[in-house]
Amino acid sequence: MKDILNLSTAKLKKIIALKGQIERLQAQLQSIAGGSAAVTSAAAPARKRRAMSAEARRKISLAQKARWAKQKGGK
Repeated sequence: MKDILNLSTAKLKKIIALKGQIERLQAQLQSIAGGSAAVTSAAAPARKRRAMSAEARRKISLAQKARWAKQKGGK
């Protein structure tokens, strides 16, 4: 796809209009199909990242350093 910065304002307006038309048609399709139409990725819920405490990160770091030391020491 072309670099979006090099497009004229008329082309950008046309892109926006087409995007809106696509979204309206997708909504129409979904209503006709009874909601069984494929959901777009934008509507899919984002997965939450698990939080890790500083202590847990420290333990993982120390364990990895121990594995590296064991591997390097064995050679």
